[in-house]
Amino acid sequence: MSSKNNSYELTLSGITLEAMPSGALYWPEQKLLCVSDLHFGKSERIARLGGAMLPPYDTRDTLARLEKDLARTRAKSVICLGDSFDDSIAARGISEEEFTWITRLQAGRRWVWIEGNHDPGPLAIGGTHLGELPLPPILFRHIAQIGAAGEISGHYHPKARVKTKGGTISRPCFLVDSDRIVMPAYGSYTGGLSCEDPVIVGLMRPEALAILTGTSCTAIPMPGRRQSLHD
Repeated sequence: MSSKNNSYELTLSGITLEAMPSGALYWPEQKLLCVSDLHFGKSERIARLGGAMLPPYDTRDTLARLEKDLARTRAKSVICLGDSFDDSIAARGISEEEFTWITRLQAGRRWVWIEGNHDPGPLAIGGTHLGELPLPPILFRHIAQIGAAGEISGHYHPKARVKTKGGTISRPCFLVDSDRIVMPAYGSYTGGLSCEDPVIVGLMRPEALAILTGTSCTAIPMPGRRQSLHD
């Protein structure tokens, strides 16, 4: 594993992949970009259910970052790894501007929506809709399965805490070991689950790394997994 142009180069099942600072994962050989947990429409759903009134710009912000990643990588295929919309109502309520934006990004590309637990995939929007996608030796699915190998999944929105001179900060992160990659959430306004949570710790091998996103990617030993070596 190594750093490359603010991204982090890694291997899974012999395949070279690039963890990007945005939280996207790029497979150069296949010209494939993978993003997870976009959660389009999150601010609308929170307001609809009586929660805080957040600025309704999360979908546009997420699309703008995705557009930049597609321009940078020139990806020919895109995999949206589940929970692309915050719920099925949000998927049906996408604005005309946002619908047109997504359609423009899809043009000339193979686009796969993987089914998530929040929504079955935006069925009214073009692209291929699948429960999971095997591209041997890699398998893409929304929720990791114990015992899987060569698996790339999302769902948990992992975050890691790191100490700095100014205190402790929390960043979304990729979790990586020899069996799997757990993706960070790509969408704006998405929360996260500490990588020290027992549910996530139980998925990962002792040698697991947390690759922090932000301005550049930084790899550290996965905090929760490191502590569990003495369990």
